[in-house]
Amino acid sequence: MNTNAELGYNSKIEGDVVVTRLDAAMNWFRKNSIWPMPMGLACCAIELMAAGASRFDISRFGAEVMRFSPRQSDVMVVAGTVTYKMALVVKRIYDQMAEPKWVIAMGACASTGGMYRSYAVLQGIDTLLPVDVYVAGCPPRPEALLDALLRLQQKVSREPVLATLKQVA
Repeated sequence: MNTNAELGYNSKIEGDVVVTRLDAAMNWFRKNSIWPMPMGLACCAIELMAAGASRFDISRFGAEVMRFSPRQSDVMVVAGTVTYKMALVVKRIYDQMAEPKWVIAMGACASTGGMYRSYAVLQGIDTLLPVDVYVAGCPPRPEALLDALLRLQQKVSREPVLATLKQVA
């Protein structure tokens, strides 16, 4: 990724000044400190835990702080089968998260209902929540989750920050 478009650095200026846009700086802060809310509902949660372990080390990407409190989380990782009984709980927890917030649908069950075509299983979390990144697999490997995190970071780095702050105020 070319960061020269975001940050400008000229060592010839006295005092080592870095010139940037406020949007670019805020997005850099956001994308490098994403705190996941693990919503592990089935077997994909095991792979989610593996992504946080030392072999795959999700902390390399600034997401090592797994928070089980929705008010301290930025991204909800829905990992596994979402039943209708759990759907309202997932929605309530998502609503308790502070803005800005994002969602990663991890695995076939969270994305499309997977192999469970029954009356009890929600056929994709995107019918309930706005999903930002989908991770394919049953269950997906930890590398796939890390790739989804990198794609989410790219998305976060392109979001307008000041325009959304002015709308809220």
